Amino acid sequence: MRAAPLALSSGPSGRATVEEWLAAPESERAELIHGALVHHASPGPQHGFTQGGIFVKLWPYNRKASGGDGPGGWWISQEVDMLLGGIGCRPDVVGWRRDRHERAPAPDDRGVVTATPDFICEVLSSSTARYDQGPKRDAYFHAGVAHYWLVDPTYETLTVLERAERGYVILLVASPGDTVRAAPFHDVEIALAELFLDRGEPGA
Repeated sequence: MRAAPLALSSGPSGRATVEEWLAAPESERAELIHGALVHHASPGPQHGFTQGGIFVKLWPYNRKASGGDGPGGWWISQEVDMLLGGIGCRPDVVGWRRDRHERAPAPDDRGVVTATPDFICEVLSSSTARYDQGPKRDAYFHAGVAHYWLVDPTYETLTVLERAERGYVILLVASPGDTVRAAPFHDVEIALAELFLDRGEPGA
């Protein structure tokens, strides 16, 4: 099924506010990008399957580092409303290092988290790809996000980016059939095939 067209809107001044973004109904899946409310199409089964797969793969990190029975050392979450680099966004998967954040970052009085993550993963879709690879990527870089993953269910690829002085650099592009250990989560093995619905399954 093709995604619904994007809808853009803004306030009377021509630029939408944070308050307008947060007041948008949950069903609209809005993000605030360069002063415009960007309404994305609702994700299909493939998007949810892939997002959940990434979250499950990273789950061993989602606890205190014990030094014995798993890596730990991170706070890992999904779809957190955030203000980062001048945009309002809701990353698919997001993580903060516990050695930099004693407690899980919490929303402020407006209901948004502003603590810069150490890791973000976005699952690409026809309604989000140009934002995930364009203005959101730029915003994440300027906010200081060290590690950025892009997962493409259409081509079944994983692109691993790391922040450098002038922009993100590509560390790894994994293709169908690959099994990888990707920064900053080298202790878990990710088989690309396990992140995507089989082509014959509904929603694929």
